[in-house]
Amino acid sequence: MTTSNYATERETTEGRVFTVTGGDWDTVVSSTDPINDERIVVNMGPQHPSTHGVLRLILELEGETVREARSVVGYLHTGIEKNLEYRNWVQGSTFVTRMDYLAPLFNETAYALAVEKLLGITDDITERATTIRVLMMELNRISSHLVWLATTGMELGAISIMLYGFREREYILDIFETITGLRMNHAYVRPGGVAQDVPDEAIVKIREFLKMMPKKLKEYEDLLSGQPIWTERTKNVAVLDVTGCVALGITGPVLRSAGLAWDLRKTMPYCGYETYEFDVPTHPDGDVWGRYLVRLAEIRESLKLVEQALDRLRPGPVMVADRKIAWPAQLAIGVDGMGNSLEHVAKIMGQSMESLIHHFKLVTEGFRVPPGQVYVGIESPRGELGVHAVSDGGTRPYRVHYREPSFVNLQALPAMAEGGLIADVIAGGASLDPVMGGCDR
Repeated sequence: MTTSNYATERETTEGRVFTVTGGDWDTVVSSTDPINDERIVVNMGPQHPSTHGVLRLILELEGETVREARSVVGYLHTGIEKNLEYRNWVQGSTFVTRMDYLAPLFNETAYALAVEKLLGITDDITERATTIRVLMMELNRISSHLVWLATTGMELGAISIMLYGFREREYILDIFETITGLRMNHAYVRPGGVAQDVPDEAIVKIREFLKMMPKKLKEYEDLLSGQPIWTERTKNVAVLDVTGCVALGITGPVLRSAGLAWDLRKTMPYCGYETYEFDVPTHPDGDVWGRYLVRLAEIRESLKLVEQALDRLRPGPVMVADRKIAWPAQLAIGVDGMGNSLEHVAKIMGQSMESLIHHFKLVTEGFRVPPGQVYVGIESPRGELGVHAVSDGGTRPYRVHYREPSFVNLQALPAMAEGGLIADVIAGGASLDPVMGGCDR
C-alpha cells in the first residue's frame, strides 16, 4: 500500500476511505530549521488582495528571497463538471457559466460549440446568432481584462486604477443585463444559438461604449505607464520566456507577452473569426510589464471586433430552426415582463396537441445527443479554454471536462517566483490573471 502526503486511507465496510487533510504543511515546516538554515516557511493566502483570490501559496524564504514556491488550489471547488452529468444538455449552460465567473460567455460558447459538434449542427447555426456570440465574447474579454487591470493595480498599491477599471466594467455589465437579463452567469449562449435577440437599446449602449472606451484606455496609460513605481514593480519582474511557456502549456496573454503570437481566433478559427480584421498583440520581454501592455492592446483589438460585429448584425433568427433542439422556443413576454403572454400560451395549445407534448418533453427531459466525443478550444481572456464533451446517446452529458487556462497557467508561478523577492510573488501571480472559480471548477 502506498502512502500519500496529502491523505491517509483506511478500509471500511463501505470500501476504501480517504481522509483529506490540509496538505503536507506539517512536513514542509518540520523539515526546515529557521535558526540554522536561515530559512522560514510562510503561508501566503488564500486572501484578497495579494493572492488574486482564494489561492494559497506556501513559500520557503531566505530573507526576502523566495527559494521555493508551491501553489495550493481547491478552496473554491464547486463540482460543476460532475453536476453536468445530472442535468440535460441545455441546463448545462447554467452550470458552466459559473466556472470562470469573469468570462461566463466564453464558458457558455465553448460548451455550446461542443454540443453542436456532437449534434452535427455546427453549420446550421444562424449568421445572426454567431455574430452575437462574437459580439458578446469580445465585450466580455474587455470586461475581464478591466478586472485584471483593476485588481492587479490594487495588489501593487495603485488604488485609483482599481476604481476606474471597475467603473468601466460596470458599463459593460449594464449592456449584458440589457441583453441577457443578468450581469453575470447569463446562460445566454445555448446549444443551437442564443437565448434571445439583442434589443435595439443595447446596440445604442454598445455604440456609446465604443466612443467612450478609447479615451479611458488613454487615461489608464497616462496614469500607469510613466509611473516610476508601476514600472519598477513590473519591468523585468516574474520573467517567463517563450520556451518556459510552451514547456508548461501556458497560453493566452502570458504566452503572447513572451513573443509568440498564438491566438486560437487566428490559428484555429471558430465562430467566423477568420472573417474579421484584428491583430494579435505580442511583447518580447515575457515580464509583468509585457503582460500589462498586451492586455491593454487586446482591449483595443476587441473594440475593433465589437464594432465589426455590430456592423454585421443582419435581421434573422437567433436559434436553429430544428424544433427538436431549439430551446428556448419562440416566446412572447406577458404584461408582467416575466412569463409567457396568455395569448401566446393559447396559440401554442391551440396549434397541435402533438407539438405541445413534444415541447413539454423538450423542456422536462431535453433532446438526445448522438454518442461520441469531441474537443473544442476557444481563446478566452486567460488562454485556451477547451471542452471535452462525451455523449452516450442520452439526454444528459456522460462527461464534460474543461481544459481551464487558470488551472494550467498556475504551473508557471514557481518558475516566475523562485529566486525573486517575496513582493514580486504578488506581481507575478497577478500577471497570470488566475480566476479560481475556473481553476477549481
